[in-house]
Amino acid sequence: MTTLTSRKPSRLAPWEERPSPIGQLGKGTLLTLILVAVLGPLYTIVLTSLSSSATVTRAGGLVLVPDGITFEAYRQIFSDTVVSRAVLVSTGVTVVGTLISAGVSILGAYSLSRPGSFLHRPLLFSVLLMFVFFPGIIPVYLMVSGLGLKDSYWSLILPTAVSAFNVVVLRSFFMNIPQEILDSARIDGAGEFRILFRIVLPMSKAVTAVVAMFYAVGYWNAWFNAMLYMDDTRKWPLALILRQYVVDSNPLPAATAGVTGDAPPTLAIKMAIVVIAVIPALIMYPLVQRHFTKGVIVGAIKG
Repeated sequence: MTTLTSRKPSRLAPWEERPSPIGQLGKGTLLTLILVAVLGPLYTIVLTSLSSSATVTRAGGLVLVPDGITFEAYRQIFSDTVVSRAVLVSTGVTVVGTLISAGVSILGAYSLSRPGSFLHRPLLFSVLLMFVFFPGIIPVYLMVSGLGLKDSYWSLILPTAVSAFNVVVLRSFFMNIPQEILDSARIDGAGEFRILFRIVLPMSKAVTAVVAMFYAVGYWNAWFNAMLYMDDTRKWPLALILRQYVVDSNPLPAATAGVTGDAPPTLAIKMAIVVIAVIPALIMYPLVQRHFTKGVIVGAIKG
């Protein structure tokens, strides 16, 4: 005769339990404060860029209360060749640089994820060594100058083309793909490139999208390499324009040259440049946000 023993119901973990009304109120308050802290400055910047000279003067600086909307600051910016050309330069460098960086990182990560590949251990050790040692500004500058890349758009791409962190994240994600799938493809006669582009990459859309976004945002916001290697101001990217005219308060040609009538204030033009520089990131992050948890956390932990 068997006796049945009653089991106590397992207790849920603290983060799995339903929050109390006080906890829900606290979470709502905290999220509201974070939302205000994020959107508040963006609202002020956009509103100031759309304000007239009289509105900015009455506000004594950044505008918090709207009093008429004008796009004169944006018209002055895009009528000036410096900023409009800088937008085109940043767009071209970002697109080309992201394609090169993502392609090289994917190829390198896939080769390092296959045990027994050519020079597997030395190459993996070299990549991991990049986390500890960096050549420094002077050696990189001498190398770029020695290769004749000064005043070349390639100087904005090649010195930072590969990130060791992104390669390691991709490698860890690729190693998490079941080996049986790859072996079955090899039995069917598929080569390594076909396996990579037909099997591995379709299964790695999340981490690939996140890494590509990291590269794209990095290229779009990069200004230091342009300051080092670009003596021709016509080749400056938008990030360096933002640095020179907004942060360092150097005069913007569009704010002073060839302006007649009710010219927009310098502060409105500065804020308009900030808005233009922020728009790509605001568009890109929501599109890639759903891949963040799966792409970064899984790629960094598993493998």
